[in-house]
Amino acid sequence: MTIGNIKKMKTRLDGELAIYQLPLGDNLIDMNELVGKKISMKYNGVINCIATGDKITKSYGQGYSYKAFITLPECDTCIIKPELCHYAKGTCRDPKWGEEHCFIPHYIYLAVSSDLKVGITRHTQVPTRWIDQGATYALPILKVQDRKTSGEIEIEIARFYKDKTNWRKMLQGTVPEIDLIEKREEVFETLADVLDSFDVEDLDEEITTIKYPVLEYPTKVTSLGFDKKPIVEGTLLGIKGQYLILDTGVINMRKHQGYEIEFTAFS
Repeated sequence: MTIGNIKKMKTRLDGELAIYQLPLGDNLIDMNELVGKKISMKYNGVINCIATGDKITKSYGQGYSYKAFITLPECDTCIIKPELCHYAKGTCRDPKWGEEHCFIPHYIYLAVSSDLKVGITRHTQVPTRWIDQGATYALPILKVQDRKTSGEIEIEIARFYKDKTNWRKMLQGTVPEIDLIEKREEVFETLADVLDSFDVEDLDEEITTIKYPVLEYPTKVTSLGFDKKPIVEGTLLGIKGQYLILDTGVINMRKHQGYEIEFTAFS
């Protein structure tokens, strides 16, 4: 048994295979090794803010106290909607944090998870961002020097392509075959005039293919959560995105950051 507060699963690629580790307090659990085995997670009623460690009764923004949520720069609205960046107005919650995280190279990418989507990520978050979203294929197509610009370009591309993932469809494992190279050229041609108005670099990258440790995808997706059911257990059938796929349902581990649980794996 391992006891600790949940953090989002750490991920990396080994060849094309997504490798997962679940942080629980100071412990790291190698989750790939547990696929096919029964696991049990018991929530003990304690939630700690992932930023401050303070004990809280409800989490905001996937693991923060309300105070942290309304004051920390990583919880600001412009993180979700980069085009709303207000650094230039002098109202950034933490200018130094903004300079370190937002004024660095960002990629605009195309990916296939549930369907074709456009997204943005810091250059340091490749391929983590794609694994977290459950993407099967991903391709960076443009590079810019700051987050706000990437958000503005994403809005333009999203007029033609989705910018959201259907998480239920993603977890059912049905992946459409889409030629991302062809779609990249389509974006360049369709939005040539728009892209010319930005300081942007066209990329000629290779497609990243990601395979997930999944034995069986659910035909019907049943969502599980510790607030409604303090004990979540079952056979671990797979891992995709930040979800554990059990024979009893699926649970978003990132959503439950800060929750203290007792984790048990059975041989």
